[in-house]
Amino acid sequence: MGNQWQIARKQLDSVSAILSLPENVHQLLRNFDRILTVSVPIQMDDGAVKVFTGFRVQHNSARGPYKGGVRYHPELTLDDLKALAMEMTWKCSLVGVPFGGAKGGIICNPKELSKSELERLTRRYTYAIMPIIGIEKDIPAPDVNTNEQIMAWMMDTYSMNSGFCTPGIVTGKPINIGGSLGRTDATGLGIAFTIMNSVKHFKIDRKELKVVIQGYGNVGSAVGKFLSEMGCKIVAVSSSKGGIFNPKGMNHGALTRHYKDNGSFEHFPNAENITNEALLELPCDVLIPAALGNQITNENAGRIKAKIIVEGANGPTTPEADQILTERKIPVVPDILANAGGVIVSYFEWIQDVQCYFWCEKEVNSKLSNILDRAYEEALHLSREKKLSLRTAAIMLAVKKVADAILVRGLYP
Repeated sequence: MGNQWQIARKQLDSVSAILSLPENVHQLLRNFDRILTVSVPIQMDDGAVKVFTGFRVQHNSARGPYKGGVRYHPELTLDDLKALAMEMTWKCSLVGVPFGGAKGGIICNPKELSKSELERLTRRYTYAIMPIIGIEKDIPAPDVNTNEQIMAWMMDTYSMNSGFCTPGIVTGKPINIGGSLGRTDATGLGIAFTIMNSVKHFKIDRKELKVVIQGYGNVGSAVGKFLSEMGCKIVAVSSSKGGIFNPKGMNHGALTRHYKDNGSFEHFPNAENITNEALLELPCDVLIPAALGNQITNENAGRIKAKIIVEGANGPTTPEADQILTERKIPVVPDILANAGGVIVSYFEWIQDVQCYFWCEKEVNSKLSNILDRAYEEALHLSREKKLSLRTAAIMLAVKKVADAILVRGLYP
């Protein structure tokens, strides 16, 4: 199995062949507009200076400014960021958001840094990438191990260096400095909307829908909250330390309280402890892998018992597993469609910042639902018309929109 970057390129190559894209457009899409590598030296609390490495990858801006998260992780690689930046281009294109894809990050373990060290790291990184970001150039957002506080520091650093307040330079900010209502739970709510579309189209009984969620963190727990409110039954959840299972269902509020108090789901009342691997193979109506990439592989795809898989994480299903699931007629709703709620509401936040006019949460959620419904219908229609998987159909729609933008704009100079 190749890395995520190799997989992303192979997907593009396959879709380009189906679309009969001109080779010059195909080559543009296989490559990047810009990749910036920066040194991020900061003074640690003990007075020593430590130098970290940071990146910002900008894939394609044919349809608008670059957009993408910033992640802090000790195992971060440039190939990871290249794959994620390309995926962001497709995600924005698929749902009609006028942005191109980007991704950034720093190789570090934020859990080993104090709050003041984290602030200095964020501010120095923002300063280092300032030449290539901007409200009409590239708009960063939170990602793995980053949050609204880090976005606030990025926004303040950019504003101080610009000489005026620029809320729209990042999204995912606190509400009191230009953040959007509905942004925190947007990815989870978007996944819940997508699940409701899926069970309707694949004729799965919505009443007492049995749901398994791998990764009950920020995204997974938000999905659980909304699905519980819609009358679904959460039968299994997990964290990095393992999971729990109760076929009769578990209460979302009790789950989140237990995890907050204990740091794991172990010893949750009336539930059986299970591994993350076993959780994926439980019988259920909907399986939501919302943790890490490469969780469903050729080794376990043959044992999956879900009626449908909805990808909450980025790249949780390998291409080999995709093939097995297609042969077994288990539909997979791909990440670029299922978890696009975050970037859609980030787009709404950017619009509100630019206009200095803010919307109520009901309006945000209504617009989010409308966009995801339309994107789902388009992908489903193409998949049925051409007898393709939902993933292939979604990537085809996304790539074609970007290719059309490149062709109509032409090549400068």
